[in-house]
Amino acid sequence: MTEAHSYTASEMLAILSARQLRDGQVVFAGIGVPLLAATLAQRTRCPALTILFEGGVIGAFVEPGKLPPSTNDQRCTKRANMVLGSADVLLLLQRGYVDVGFMGGAQIDQYGNLNSSFIGDPAKPKTRLPGTGGGNDISSLTNMIVAMKHEKRRFVENVDFITSPGFIRGGDTRRESGLPAGGMFRVITELAVFGFDDTSKRMKVLALNPGVSREEVQDNTGFTLQFDDRTEVTPPPTEHELQTLRLLDPERLFTA
Repeated sequence: MTEAHSYTASEMLAILSARQLRDGQVVFAGIGVPLLAATLAQRTRCPALTILFEGGVIGAFVEPGKLPPSTNDQRCTKRANMVLGSADVLLLLQRGYVDVGFMGGAQIDQYGNLNSSFIGDPAKPKTRLPGTGGGNDISSLTNMIVAMKHEKRRFVENVDFITSPGFIRGGDTRRESGLPAGGMFRVITELAVFGFDDTSKRMKVLALNPGVSREEVQDNTGFTLQFDDRTEVTPPPTEHELQTLRLLDPERLFTA
């Protein structure tokens, strides 16, 4: 779909993710949709947004059509504020300078725990995934936003391995595990926008995307969802959001 008034599921995912960010925040962004969303927010609503990369870049300002495929790509450094070593960037997390962590994942469970390590039995996994990188550091020390495709095999009751902690087993278990700050803030998919219950810390639907029913979301989820008392419908992408997004990613590397 190429008309300004139509959009792909991936474009919806990036735009809804961008809307979660606020001007003046410091965002630790992963490659792919998280970076595209952060860059879109920076170009449309949040000019003072600061983007950090695990590779060491602080204050990245990505040029249209030149989205880097890796956090170590030197295109990330153009017009950046500074470039540090990876350890120094992760130290900024520990010092509390980062507001939001923005990542994807292969699996997520009802408490917002992410798995990017392996699928199946740890002794003989069916699939090996990329692993943690800085994912554990980011999720342990910031408020997390996760953007991912909504499938039952991805939205599971319990992840096969907790690579990046959300609310662990719910309730106060994150704090009891030694992580007093941060936690999962939002999960964005092509079907809905999710938050987490204040007490149980279980995932709940805050807003359905246009044309999506409660039944469709539940049918594509491997655990019982909660629905907010005031479940809304997300506004569709605006023409300005779509035009800016397509300018940033003209070859549809992340939004096909």
